[in-house]
Amino acid sequence: MPRAKLTVHLPESLWIHEISTAYPDTTFRVSSVLPGSDVAIGVIELAAPNPVPILAAIDDRRDIRDLELLWKHDETALLQVETANASLLAPMQQAGVPMETPFTVEDGVVTWELTTSANRLSTLGDTFDEHGIEYHIEYVHAVDARRAENPLTERQLEVFLTALDAGYYDVPREATLTDVASTLGVTKSTCSDVLHRAEGTIAHWFADEHVTIADSAAAGLQHVG
Repeated sequence: MPRAKLTVHLPESLWIHEISTAYPDTTFRVSSVLPGSDVAIGVIELAAPNPVPILAAIDDRRDIRDLELLWKHDETALLQVETANASLLAPMQQAGVPMETPFTVEDGVVTWELTTSANRLSTLGDTFDEHGIEYHIEYVHAVDARRAENPLTERQLEVFLTALDAGYYDVPREATLTDVASTLGVTKSTCSDVLHRAEGTIAHWFADEHVTIADSAAAGLQHVG
């Protein structure tokens, strides 16, 4: 199951394209989205030295049906926006790819991180093409649900971190395998065996995450324009 990061160039017809390009130093952080058939509602946090003119510019847009200022403090404002133009969300819905929040919009570009199947990710790319939406795949990583948070067992993690903290992996080494084993209160052979298994697991995890899937994505999915 791949996890991908995409940067998508917003269609110029969207209000957030015009506003974010008019204020390129402002970050729009979308914390939640409610898509509909002809409208989309989003809660957005924006950070700018003076949010007031940005809020006024949003409110002046014809495709903005409703704008509510939920909270404002100094250089940060939280607002709820209802827009009549939900075209950016259509490819996600058509491909059946869930939209993860929060995501950011800066200077006309949205950055999305997605977790879905390889087939749906490929379909999303095709759907972007059909809609004439320019995008770029920053990376595609494998996600193994059994190892997503930590590929090591508790014992492997304990031994590995002890070795790391002791300086076993420093150059030059600050600790020997005997030192690590002594700290853990185990024999040198036991320490070596557990550490070797941990290192092998980390090596395979790294290759799966950063090499195999990334290479296949570059060959079959990467696209600009």
